[in-house]
Amino acid sequence: MRAQNEARPFAHRCRVYYEDTDAGGIVYYVNYLKFMERARTERLRDLGFAQSALADEGLLFVVHSAEARYHAPAKLDDELSITADVIELNRASLRFRQQVRRVADEVLLCEGQFVVACVGTDSLKPRAMPGALRAAFAGIAGLPPAGE
Repeated sequence: MRAQNEARPFAHRCRVYYEDTDAGGIVYYVNYLKFMERARTERLRDLGFAQSALADEGLLFVVHSAEARYHAPAKLDDELSITADVIELNRASLRFRQQVRRVADEVLLCEGQFVVACVGTDSLKPRAMPGALRAAFAGIAGLPPAGE
């Protein structure tokens, strides 16, 4: 099931710290993946679901695949805005489209797509998302909550 438009925009803001940069003061490429992971986690929290509570219920989200394209560098002290838009919702997985932009000038720094799978903590095998969680993701993506 594919989303047409996100019903409610979401962006997580963060600051670039010294630990995020290389010797030249430029954000090290893998740290964009960390920023996007945090935005996905905050998107989930914004919907009312903490990853720790989901784990207590036997559920984890794991990255199945990641794709990133780098356009411009972020630098020390830049404030970043990271989006986490659900563009595809399946029984046991989500596809996110994400962008990292510098807040000061809104320049696109990095973008990517991530498939995140829902798995059981005991087996690490795919597991259907609980109805409430699926409905929450469907709601933000502008998708019907049922009828996969």
